[in-house]
Amino acid sequence: MLDQLDPESVPSPCYVIGLDELEANGEVLARVADRSGARILLALKAYGAFATFPLISRYLAGASGSSPHEIRLAAEELGKEVHACAPIYREQDLEVILPRVSHITFNSVGQWKRHQEAVEAKGSSVKVAIRLNPEHSEGGPSVYDPCAPGSRLGVTAEALKGVSLEGVTGFHFHTLCENGSDALERMLAAAEQRFGELMVEAEWINLGGGHLITSPDYNVDRLCEIIIALRERFGVAVYLEPGEAIAFNAGVLVATVEDIVANGGMTAILDSSATAHMPDILEMPYRPVVSGAGAPGEFAHTYRLGGATCLAGDVIGEYSFRERLRVGQRIVFEDMAHYTMVKNTTFNGLGLPAIATFSGREGHASIVREFGYEDFRSRLS
Repeated sequence: MLDQLDPESVPSPCYVIGLDELEANGEVLARVADRSGARILLALKAYGAFATFPLISRYLAGASGSSPHEIRLAAEELGKEVHACAPIYREQDLEVILPRVSHITFNSVGQWKRHQEAVEAKGSSVKVAIRLNPEHSEGGPSVYDPCAPGSRLGVTAEALKGVSLEGVTGFHFHTLCENGSDALERMLAAAEQRFGELMVEAEWINLGGGHLITSPDYNVDRLCEIIIALRERFGVAVYLEPGEAIAFNAGVLVATVEDIVANGGMTAILDSSATAHMPDILEMPYRPVVSGAGAPGEFAHTYRLGGATCLAGDVIGEYSFRERLRVGQRIVFEDMAHYTMVKNTTFNGLGLPAIATFSGREGHASIVREFGYEDFRSRLS
């Protein structure tokens, strides 16, 4: 387990993926699939560490992607069922995507009509869905709300009036973000109110992601009841495509204190970065958990943790520690497997963190990959 990891045993900075935690999450998801009859996919937009795909594949039906690169990664490294769902597809995108997927979701009727001929040239091998917008929000950060007013994601009931959906066999809803089964239940009620007549005709329904199924307080029993009722009421196959739930609490980011400065308080500057290595800290925004640290003022010594880039706002948050921090000390940020490796950048030329795995049974970390100058240079021209 990751709580057994020696932070000094890995390079800094370094993402460390807990194989025991991934396995435990996989077992929860597999039980949901077995009980409910749902097929559960890995959403690559949240987690794409393909070195762990052999483990993940034991528990999941496949993966979903939103680009040719994600689709190729899923097909080549996971090798199971692959779904595509994206705001837009270009013709050259579909040349890569269509031979590799079993299901594809279009974000608009216009996109479907534009590419219908290319899809139908594949015969009946690729099943088509339209993404629907039930205009039901569950709160949370607006940047993650697909049903916010004016959203470009999904088709509203009003926009579907008088539209032929010939060739469409399924529908896709993605409206949640780190939500529980109660939010799913409310979303489905809104969806049925607006699209019930269409759902009766569907062969399959994808309920998207945002289901934090592996959180300790998630009501798994209720989720299974909701899925079973949906399958029975409409006679459909049901898919879920969580990302965060698969990697929830299954990774850490190890960083090092490189300097301590005083200016209206104490700031420890790390060799890592919020904007480059943990971007959701600034996008959500949120304050990640640091192992052994407390809220400001909770313990004797309070510090602001700052990143290594030149961005003035590259600040991770304020924390208190029982002892004074020292230069060279390791800091461990928890729950850093999802939306980190897939979103990080080389802004400011800052090196990408290494990637390692850790198994409590083996008792040591294994370095999967380290990055250098060529990784920075290859993204530029």
